[in-house]
Amino acid sequence: MAETIDLKLHVWRQNGPNDAGRFEDYSEYAKGISTHASFLEMMDVVNDRLILAGKEPFAFDHDCREGICGTCGVVINGQPHGPQRATTTCQLHMRKFENGATIYVEPFRAKSFPVIRDLMVERASLDRIIQAGGYITVRAGSAVDANEMPIPKPIADEAMDAAACIGCGACVAACPNASASLFTAAKISHLGLLPQGQAERSRRALDMVAQHDREGFGACSNHYECEAACPKQISVAFIARMNRDHLKAQLTYKEPTAKDGGAG
Repeated sequence: MAETIDLKLHVWRQNGPNDAGRFEDYSEYAKGISTHASFLEMMDVVNDRLILAGKEPFAFDHDCREGICGTCGVVINGQPHGPQRATTTCQLHMRKFENGATIYVEPFRAKSFPVIRDLMVERASLDRIIQAGGYITVRAGSAVDANEMPIPKPIADEAMDAAACIGCGACVAACPNASASLFTAAKISHLGLLPQGQAERSRRALDMVAQHDREGFGACSNHYECEAACPKQISVAFIARMNRDHLKAQLTYKEPTAKDGGAG
């Protein structure tokens, strides 16, 4: 493979959520790109060249650049995070593209992810879902020994699979309904599977699903696009688990009183 490639690069430009956006052609600034560079490094190079040419660089989100934080998500040729499965944008490398490849880069598109500028979107709606119940408030005392509360390995493994969600929002961008069901299900499930999360399991499912709907995310209709786009390969089986917990909570949950002395 060639050490460098030339790209036909088109990047979405938009001044804000209420402005009309458009693709702009930056092919002349995307020549001689190293195949060893990551996708974000390629965009850094193009932005540096734009600055040197006296032009305004395009804005995009990034942070850890290690596939951990979920900040870097963009849609590349119609695919959230790009063509490589189980890979975040920052871990996608230019060797995945052919010399002369046409690349369109745009933001995650969803009503609940308003565009801040160019490729940057506001994903605070996901934070508010967590704030609605993605935590444990039960007083548990000081930390216990690691082996004092035995948890079967299959349960621990499943909880860890759910906890792997990095909250990037690719599931929302991939879903034709712009649903955040996979994200919400993962956050509900990783606590609901563990003993520490049982006391607030019903309340958590009710509150987080309600917040999901208030944020304007769509409903899941089993397209499985979320699972395909997820860089951590979170399974749609967690959505089924969330739906079961939510239905059971609707049928059985009672708001606790002071007399009850605890959560439902």
